[in-house]
Amino acid sequence: MRKKGTYSAIFSIILFLASCQSNPYREGERLYKNTCANCHMDQGEGLRGLIPPLRNADYLHLHREKLPCVLKYGLTDTISVNGQTYTEQMPGLPNLTEIQITNILNYINNSWGNQNAPYSLEETRRMLGKCARYVHNLPISGSHLPYRDTKARQRFGVHKGLPIFGSCPAYIAGRENA
Repeated sequence: MRKKGTYSAIFSIILFLASCQSNPYREGERLYKNTCANCHMDQGEGLRGLIPPLRNADYLHLHREKLPCVLKYGLTDTISVNGQTYTEQMPGLPNLTEIQITNILNYINNSWGNQNAPYSLEETRRMLGKCARYVHNLPISGSHLPYRDTKARQRFGVHKGLPIFGSCPAYIAGRENA
């Protein structure tokens, strides 16, 4: 009888630990909604003519090597997505970890009709190591990002070269209620 109780306890612990494991796709979805959806929209449709779509976006496949760097450090180049040109700058999210970047990219790459190969953590790490090739003179501190409200913008400042996106507030860890 005592043996049965021990097995039951071990089984319960295993079930508990298994339920605590995070689902990388769900984590990517959560991070996307907190950091990207304000500009790229919940369904990845972007803002017509201003913010490129992520839904069925050829850019994701054509520029796979750049995407971890774009998330981490932003984008200042003019880009073409599905034949449309976009010139708005995208602020980076320098506080994201390699795991978070991997999860966001895997969520985007397998949502809204996108069917791109998943990123491994090692691949993301390798690509982030090559960011100097894609990133030139970009500020990487959190102070250049747009904030949720005017008081926060005044308190933390906004980098002169980047637009204030108004309806596209960025998430910054620890400053989400600023």
